[in-house]
Amino acid sequence: MNRTAITSLSVVALCFALTPHSGHAQSEESRSVVGGGVHVEGWTGKIDAQEAGRGMALDDASLMSEGGVLHVKTGPAVTYWNSANTASGNYTVSATFHEPEYMSLNDHPHPYGIVIGGNDLGSDQQSYLYCAAYGSGTFIVRGFGPEPFQMNGRRAQENAAINKAAAPGQPVTQEIAVSVTADAVSCAINGTVVATYPMAELVTAGKMTSTNGVYGIRFAHNTEATVTGLKVTRN
Repeated sequence: MNRTAITSLSVVALCFALTPHSGHAQSEESRSVVGGGVHVEGWTGKIDAQEAGRGMALDDASLMSEGGVLHVKTGPAVTYWNSANTASGNYTVSATFHEPEYMSLNDHPHPYGIVIGGNDLGSDQQSYLYCAAYGSGTFIVRGFGPEPFQMNGRRAQENAAINKAAAPGQPVTQEIAVSVTADAVSCAINGTVVATYPMAELVTAGKMTSTNGVYGIRFAHNTEATVTGLKVTRN
């Protein structure tokens, strides 16, 4: 191979190395919310460590409540919870998430969903699992234990049960439920189970401490939606 060909290949390789592999997900910065903070009695939250490392704080996102409806606007990616909201044994945590203007704060879909099994929340040793939906018809199952872990791959997974917004700026609603039994954890979206995992794959070293614990909600960065009907039922 001649010197010109080698040089050309080197330039291509360098360009590839410098190109972000996940597009907007790497280039989009979290934007601080004006008037942010936790404005719901009994609730608190924690932003992701990488967000804190960029100088963001919990007050850069907003949690408010009006008429029993939780209103979240981020900011940095954040998990919110009320320590009085706990579940153990066999149970289902469910809620309805409504994005009134799909992608209103971003140029690509961002997820939101249910958190279960919260232990040591707010600390460096926190652990929990969450199932979150996108208005694009996909979902993810992720957790912290205390390092982040992924249950359904690096990318969001499609499922026909998940509602799709008609277009950016249009509304989209998802009903999300996470159910725990003695031997498995399942996530259902709009009444259809989209993922199930054996307990042994979740409650293990580096993942969850337990499925017993605090439940709450999880929002990605630069996202706005409301949450209604957050509750736990015994299976």
